Amino acid sequence: MFAICIEASHNKGMGHLFRMLNFARYLKKQNEKPIFFVNNNDHVKNILKENSLDFEIVDLEYSQTNWELQYIKKHNISHWINDRLDTKEQHALNIKNYKKDVKLITFDDLGIGAQYSDINICGLFFNNNQLKGNKIIKGVDYLILNKEIDKFKRERKDINNILVTLGGSDTYAVTIKILKFLIKYNVKANIHIGPSFDHKKELKKNITDQYKIITYVPSLIEEFYKYDLAITGGGVTPFEANASGLPCIIVANELFEIQNGKFLDKNQSSKFIGYYENIQESIFEQFNYLDINYMSIKGMNTLDTKAVNRIYEEIVNG
Repeated sequence: MFAICIEASHNKGMGHLFRMLNFARYLKKQNEKPIFFVNNNDHVKNILKENSLDFEIVDLEYSQTNWELQYIKKHNISHWINDRLDTKEQHALNIKNYKKDVKLITFDDLGIGAQYSDINICGLFFNNNQLKGNKIIKGVDYLILNKEIDKFKRERKDINNILVTLGGSDTYAVTIKILKFLIKYNVKANIHIGPSFDHKKELKKNITDQYKIITYVPSLIEEFYKYDLAITGGGVTPFEANASGLPCIIVANELFEIQNGKFLDKNQSSKFIGYYENIQESIFEQFNYLDINYMSIKGMNTLDTKAVNRIYEEIVNG
């Protein structure tokens, strides 16, 4: 049994949940049984139910109680996956001290507890010497991207339709900032907001008739297919978009996303316009100067959806 431990909310964002949904789907295809250990959040619970995935609600902050032992025994856990970025030492020890054959796998983890992980998988870290773990594998070859991308790849040739999508929660209301720039430079776009978006009143106050708000889409990957350019945060979304042939304008919502934006900018499949507190406004005057076709082809040629295969092999056979 695979345990998948995550925390998702408006403040924490929803990216960890969506990444692990992709991995859980792959596990099920391999006849493995994943179970999620999550915080008590209605959006998270509904998404897991919609995907027919088992879960337990746990208090992730209290490692001293050793709640991990209870669930390892209850579900006969053989592999414990943490996608929380900051694994605490006691939490890791609680997992590893019960049975030495319980594998601890962490994702993009800089916490003290990561040193006890059997594998620390870092698809979004580039040249970081602070990474800890008994085995560290890193680079975009290990960045989990939605397999659905393979169905919806398309080469873009020019810019006709633009999408704004800044995460499931958009903690800092960057969507509002982007909307104001779009209005200022008369750039039309559709605005996608996620399930934990808490700035609807402000959005409605600023929006005009030429902007359509999309509040729910069954598949963001399928939605990407309709567009020629996306304005996104600096998490996994621009990597998924680029892999499908959709170039991005990237804003870093968190400091750790800056290196992601710079990586894709250097890859020439996207354009990075800075941290959300100091966005480079000039890009909104220059959309027509972007070489969309080159950016589209470059993204499809340098990113793929095979990370789940590689990661699973590392976990079970490494």
